Amino acid sequence: MARDPVCGMEIDPQSAVAFREHAGQTFYFCSQQCADAFDADPHRYNSSESHEQPVLMSSNGHSHLALAMTHVELPVTGLHRSGGPALEQAIAVLPGVNRVSANMNDSRIFVDYDPNRSNISDMLEAVRRAGFTPGSQTLRLRVGGLYCAECVGRIEDALKQVPGVFDATMSAANNEVKVEYSPAIGDLQRLTQAVEKAGPYTAERAAEASEPEMDKEAQAADKEYRSLMRKWWFAAAVGLPTMILSYPSLFPILRDWLPRGSDNLRYVWYGMAVASFAVLFFSGRQFFEGMWQGLKHRSANMHTLIAIGTGTAWLYSTIALLFPQLFPSEEFVDVYYDVTVVVTALVVLGLAMEVKAKGRTSEAIKKLIGLQAKTARVLRDGTEMDVQVEEVLVGDTVIVRPGEKIPVDGEIIEGRSAVDESMITGESLPVSKKVSDEVIGGTINKTGSFRFLATKVGKDTALANIVRLVQDAQGSKVPIQRIVDRISGYFTPSVMILAIIGFVVWYNFGPSPSLAYALIVAVTTVIIACPCALGMATPMSLTTGIGLGAQNGILIRSGDALQTAEKLNTIILDKTGTITYGKPALTDVIVAPGQNEDVLLQVAASVEKSSEHPLAQAIVEGAQSRGLKLSDVHGFDAIPGHGVSATVEGHHILIGNSKLMEREGIGLTYLEERPKVLANQGKTPMYVAMDGKLAGIFAVADTVKEDSKAAIAEMKRMGLEVVMITGDNERTANAIARQVGVDRVLAEVLPQDKAFNVQKLQLEGKKVAMVGDGINDAPALAQADVGLAIGTGTDVAIEASDITLIRGSLMGVVTAIQISRATMRNVYQNLVGAFIYNSAGLPIALGVLYPFFGILLSPLLAALAMSFSSVTVISNANRLKRWKSAS
Repeated sequence: MARDPVCGMEIDPQSAVAFREHAGQTFYFCSQQCADAFDADPHRYNSSESHEQPVLMSSNGHSHLALAMTHVELPVTGLHRSGGPALEQAIAVLPGVNRVSANMNDSRIFVDYDPNRSNISDMLEAVRRAGFTPGSQTLRLRVGGLYCAECVGRIEDALKQVPGVFDATMSAANNEVKVEYSPAIGDLQRLTQAVEKAGPYTAERAAEASEPEMDKEAQAADKEYRSLMRKWWFAAAVGLPTMILSYPSLFPILRDWLPRGSDNLRYVWYGMAVASFAVLFFSGRQFFEGMWQGLKHRSANMHTLIAIGTGTAWLYSTIALLFPQLFPSEEFVDVYYDVTVVVTALVVLGLAMEVKAKGRTSEAIKKLIGLQAKTARVLRDGTEMDVQVEEVLVGDTVIVRPGEKIPVDGEIIEGRSAVDESMITGESLPVSKKVSDEVIGGTINKTGSFRFLATKVGKDTALANIVRLVQDAQGSKVPIQRIVDRISGYFTPSVMILAIIGFVVWYNFGPSPSLAYALIVAVTTVIIACPCALGMATPMSLTTGIGLGAQNGILIRSGDALQTAEKLNTIILDKTGTITYGKPALTDVIVAPGQNEDVLLQVAASVEKSSEHPLAQAIVEGAQSRGLKLSDVHGFDAIPGHGVSATVEGHHILIGNSKLMEREGIGLTYLEERPKVLANQGKTPMYVAMDGKLAGIFAVADTVKEDSKAAIAEMKRMGLEVVMITGDNERTANAIARQVGVDRVLAEVLPQDKAFNVQKLQLEGKKVAMVGDGINDAPALAQADVGLAIGTGTDVAIEASDITLIRGSLMGVVTAIQISRATMRNVYQNLVGAFIYNSAGLPIALGVLYPFFGILLSPLLAALAMSFSSVTVISNANRLKRWKSAS
C-alpha cells in the first residue's frame, strides 16, 4: 500500500486514479484533485514532512523501496482468467521486475520495475511471446526549437523514459514525433514536459490535418523564411564592405589609405567591430540562444558549432584590436570580422533555403486535403439544402450533380454516372457507378446525377484515413535512419574535440603566425561540420516518397516497409481477387445447330434467376449485360449435386453438369469434347437442355483482370520471381497461370497453409512479398517480408498489410516496388553525399592538405559549403517528385 501525499489516504497503487514521477520517486493519488494539487507545488509534498513513507516489498528474497520503483499499467488485448498467471510469469522473470499483477476484468497488467535494469520494450516483447497483444494509442506532437538532426535522438530517448510510453519516432522532415503509449499513462502533459526537459524545445499536440491547419503551418513557415531573409540581407549589407575593408592591400586606393599599423586602419577596425557585433546580435542571435539553451541541458548542437566559430573569431579580433600588447608580436595582431559577418550571413541564407525547401515536402498531404469538398447538397425533411461538409451526418441522402465533387463516402440509392477516382486510386479512366455501388468522398462526378446514402463522414471517410496513414508513414523511419540518428548524436561533441586538437597541433607545430593559423583551423572545423545534412538525408526522401505513393493510389504504412520492398526478389500472388476479379462471369456460350445464342441465354437466365448459386448469378448477369429481358418460370426445382430444372415459355429447361444430362438420358454427341477444352482453360462448363435435347453449353469462370498479364510481365522484367498461390485444383490453377504468364504455381493450398508456404520460400533465402485481398490471406500477409493488400479487399487483409493498393490492379504492385526503389536510391544518394561531405570536409578544414599543397580552407568557404550541403540534400529529395512510372 502507499499513501496519497496530498490527503494522506492509504491507497493501493493498482487502484490509484493517477501517479506522478518527481525527484526519482513515484507518488500515487486517490483523486484527480489531489494530483492537480501536487502538480501545482510538487516540492511541498516531497519534503521530509510529506505523508509519503517508503513501503518495503519483496518478491525474491531482497527488499526494495517502493518509491525507487517505477509503476506502469499495460493494457493487454485478449487477457482472460486462464491466461493471467502465464502472462504474470512471463513478465516476472525479466530482470528488475519487482511485482506483477494482472487484472482480468480491466484487461490490464500492473508492473513495478527498476528502470535501470528493465524497460517497457522488454515487457511488451514478453507480452507478445506469451501470446497476447499489448493495447496502445498513438498521438503526434509538433516540436519547436529543433535545430538539427542531433536533437532527434535526444527527444526520442526522453519520451521513451516516460513510464507508459512504448515507442517514440521523431522525423526531422516535418518536426513531429509519433508517440505510442499506454492509455493508462494518465496526464498527457507528461509527454510535452519530457520533450521540454530534454532541451531547448517546445512541444504541443499536433492538430489533425486540415486546410486551415496546413495554411497555418504554411504561414508560420513563411514568417520564419521572411525573418531569416531579413537577417540575411542585413548581414549581407554589412558583409560586403567588411570583406573589402578586411583586405585593403588588394585594392589600390585602400592600399595607400589604410596601410598596416596606421590609425586609419585601426579606426576602420573599430567600425567593423561594432558592425559585426550588430550582425551577431541581429542575424546570428538564434545561434547563441540555441547554444545557451543547449548548455543549460548539457547538450551541443549545430548552433553550438556556429556560435563558437563566429563568436571566437569576433572575440579574438576584438582582443587584438583593444589589447594588442597581449600578443607576442605584431604579426598576431589581426582581425577576422569578415569571418564573423560572412559566415553568419551564409549560414542564415542556408537556413532560409532549408525552410523553403522543407515546406515543399508536405505538398502530398496538402493535395490530398485539397480534394475534400467544401459543401454538400443534402435532402432533409423533403427539402434540398446546401450544408458544410462537416455537417453531413451518417444516413443523410446526398445529391450529386454533374461536375461536382462527392463530399463523403456512401452508397448510391438512385441514378447512375461515371466517376473520376484518379485522385484516390490513380486509375485514369472514369469508373461507371450504378445503384448499390460505393462512392468515395473527394472523387469527381463526371456525367450523370445521382443520390447516395452517406455511410462514412468526417474522420471516418476513406480520404481522411488516407491522409492519416500518409502522415503516420511520413513520421516513421527506414531502418538505416536509426543508425544515422545514433551517429548524429555523437557528431557535434566529436567535431568540437577535433577542433581543439587541430588548434593545439597548429599552435605548437604550425608555421608563423601559429596562433592565427590555429584559430583559422579551429573556426573552420566547427563551421564546416554539418550534422543536418546527415540527419535529414533519410527523412526528407522518405517523406517525399511516401507522398508520391499516396498520389499514385499506394499507401505505404512505414519506412520499414519501404526499405524492405526495395530488396524484394519474390512476389506471391493470391489468385482469387488479386490476379482475377474473384467473381464468376459468363465467358462462353456454345449453341447446338438450330439454336439462337441470345434466345438460349435468355431462357437459361430466366431459370437461373431463381437460384442462389454463384454460377447461376454469373449467367443472369451475362444476360442482363446483353440487355435481354427475363421471363417468368414455372415449376422451378433445384436438384442437389446436379443442377436445376424449370419450365419457361412452355419449354422444359435443364441446366447442370454431365451427371444431370446422363440421369435424364440426354446425349452429349457432338459437343462432348468442348467441355474438356473449357475445363483445361480453367472454366466451369454447364450443359443446357431444352425439351429433352442438348441445346448448348455455357462456360463460367473467375475472369482475369485486364492488366494482370501486363503487370506480371513487368514484374519479371524487374527481376522478380512471380509465384501464384491458390486453393483451386491444379488444372484450373495452371490454366490461369498460363493465361497470365506465371511459371511457378502453388495449387490446392488450404487457407491456413498459405502463411506456411510463404515461410518455406523465405527459408530458401528469398525476400518475399505477398499480395492478397481476403480474410484468409491475412496470416500470409503478416508472415511475408512485405504484405500488399488490394484495396478492394477486406478490412482484415488491409489491416494485416504493410502496403495498401487502393485500386484493385496488380500494376499497383509494380508501381509500389518502383517507388520503393526510387526512394531508397534517393536515400542512399543523400547519405553517401552527406558522409562524403563530412568525411572529406573535416580533414581539409583541419589542414591536412597544407603540408602537401599549401592549401588551408577559409572559414568563408567552409560556411558556404556547410549551408549548401543541407540545401542539396533537401533539393535531391524534392527531385523525387518528378518521378514517373517506367511501366
